[in-house]
Amino acid sequence: MKRLKQVELLEWKNSINRKPLIIRGARQVGKTWLMKAFGEAYYNDTVYVNFEKNNRLQNLFDDDFDLHRIIIAIQAETGKTITDGDVLLVFDEIQAAPRAITALKYFQEDAPGIHLIAAGSLLGIALHANISFPVGKVDFLDLHPMNFREFLIACNETGMVQILESNDWKLITAFKSKFIESLRQYYYVGGMPEAVERFCANGNFGEVRSIQKQILTAYEQDFSKHPPHNIVPRIRLVWNSIPSQLAKENRKFVYGAIKKGARAKDFEMALSWLVDCQLVHKLHRARKPAIPLKAYEDLSAFKLFLVDVGLLAAMGDIDAKTLLEGNAIFSEFKGALSEQYVMQELISGDDFVVYYWTAKRATAEVDFVLQCEGRVLPLEVKAEENLQSKSLKVYHQKFSPPVALRLSMSDYRVRDWLVNLPLYAVSTIKALA
Repeated sequence: MKRLKQVELLEWKNSINRKPLIIRGARQVGKTWLMKAFGEAYYNDTVYVNFEKNNRLQNLFDDDFDLHRIIIAIQAETGKTITDGDVLLVFDEIQAAPRAITALKYFQEDAPGIHLIAAGSLLGIALHANISFPVGKVDFLDLHPMNFREFLIACNETGMVQILESNDWKLITAFKSKFIESLRQYYYVGGMPEAVERFCANGNFGEVRSIQKQILTAYEQDFSKHPPHNIVPRIRLVWNSIPSQLAKENRKFVYGAIKKGARAKDFEMALSWLVDCQLVHKLHRARKPAIPLKAYEDLSAFKLFLVDVGLLAAMGDIDAKTLLEGNAIFSEFKGALSEQYVMQELISGDDFVVYYWTAKRATAEVDFVLQCEGRVLPLEVKAEENLQSKSLKVYHQKFSPPVALRLSMSDYRVRDWLVNLPLYAVSTIKALA
């Protein structure tokens, strides 16, 4: 496999201002694999510590932050030598040793030559556990499930990625049937590395679904182990409501859809826990498509997306035949999967600030508005070849953007202010910005 974030890791390694790096991401998105693969490719050796599995080292930081003592202990435990520059030190599942997070400050100040990467699946939760966080002393990298290009690379379709990256639309369109087939497979398989690896090895959709169900079960077990017990039932209610929330024509999250009479204040902590774990992504409404979008954020209105499109399909028990061959009664939820996929693609890099927009009284809604390089781009998503764009027309009449984007299964075309982009080519948006 190949992860595109390796490029950013290499930039971190070569930076003269390098600090200890924290990789954030949901459980099983490939953080451990990425750190080990990066160490193997670019260092003479990797010293790997998993605090969740090693009680001795988990308690290493309880007494003090004497780095000489800490390094000696790690070397004794791993049987490896930690040297500056040519050895990568990895702290995995660092949330299991919260004071190790504080210790990163001292690695930055007193041992800047040591290349240290830390990762933790529940890091967002650990940061609320009354620890002293090393503000300004660490770098961050967010890792999400594998995006569509990484999926193609894993399935030995590197040539297809090169075609996409060429921005040669005549050439891209010539391969559209293959792109569409692969995209429908991706909707089912998603981007969780274990599921992708198994599918690319044998194409067995049944095995993929089994892996996805195991991942979902592991997440449910996390709900019971880590958060305060009093909010566990509410976490489950929010989590299980996501497919039905996205299946609505208006995908705005509605607390009343969780259960009758539900109010925001009853579920805020549960929702925050899921967001902190990066199991869900919160997409807020922008009251006005102006820069910076953050200044026009409506905190009361948002959509909630799952960590992965394949897991969303698994939660909905959507079978491979329905997804790959199409089904008339499936059309509405296909829109939910398409939006979920687009959201994942948009946040898989660091190119965009992402919101959505609705007119007053919800007379029009644009699925995404993107802030990129001094511009705000409206983006509408269509699951198939439906090219009606009523909401984009309302948006254009109101704000007169220089360009608006519509994603669908139709071919690339430009008509006045509207650009139709194939769904499989979301990765080319930045080139159009």
